[in-house]
Amino acid sequence: MQYLSAGLIGLVTGIISGMFGVGGGIIMVPAMLFFLSPPIRDIKQAIGTSLVIMIPTALIGAWRHYKPDPLLSNIHWGTAWMIIPTALVGSYFGVWIAQQMTVDNLKRAFGGLLVIMGLRLIFFK
Repeated sequence: MQYLSAGLIGLVTGIISGMFGVGGGIIMVPAMLFFLSPPIRDIKQAIGTSLVIMIPTALIGAWRHYKPDPLLSNIHWGTAWMIIPTALVGSYFGVWIAQQMTVDNLKRAFGGLLVIMGLRLIFFK
């Protein structure tokens, strides 16, 4: 049953990731906590597992959004190259912060972030 649940989580996350550029945190982490616990023990393990899974997912999604003609491509390389260095640094420190937090506080912070981002997407430009 866990193989089926894991497969469905992967399929849904892959579709949503390709469509919206999201998936690891927003879809996969809660899904693993709800449907794959055990073997996923807590939110920290779900986050780490999600990040590993999102590497090939992000590569495939980026490849499919890429077009050789810059006017047809869905990737703005100038912006990407500006964000990548600080995103790498931020990711490093984000993991350190998560490791310092309790599982319960991390779960609350994650839920709060999802609510705030959802409300922003619904009510603001």
